Amino acid sequence: MKRFNAKVMFLVVALSTAAALVSFAESVDFGAMGADGKSGLTIDQMLTYAIQDEYLARAEYELITEEYGSIPPFSNIMAAEERHVEWVTELLDKYGYVVPKDTAHRYVALPEDFESSYQTGVQAEIDNIGMYESFLREDLPDDIRDLFERLKRSSENHLRAFRNNLNRYN
Repeated sequence: MKRFNAKVMFLVVALSTAAALVSFAESVDFGAMGADGKSGLTIDQMLTYAIQDEYLARAEYELITEEYGSIPPFSNIMAAEERHVEWVTELLDKYGYVVPKDTAHRYVALPEDFESSYQTGVQAEIDNIGMYESFLREDLPDDIRDLFERLKRSSENHLRAFRNNLNRYN
């Protein structure tokens, strides 16, 4: 009977933890995850999600390089993410919007190994591309459209780099 109770208690705790994680993921309003599935966003909202997602990529790749060393493509892409943050900041400033604080460190975790780091990069870039594709379906000022197109192209390049490195493991 004690074994049964222990197993039931373990199952209850495990399910509660899983439910909390799902609830947390659904409630995160940050970056591409926050923008996912939303339509009718304002320019301010799109730029905010864009800079958050660039913060997120930079934070993830910083964490990976801290653990595994300054290894391409992570080190190169991390520098590119810094430029992307600057580009978005310029337009936020131009339009008189507040530049959000960088709180991305709250949403990143170190992948379990170096191969998983490439998988993390692949997924981050896929999500980023999807966000920019959804933004580009909107009626946008030319400078905003140009920014989102440049950021999307950059993410496509990053995705290729991560996939090429990940293929070395297969």
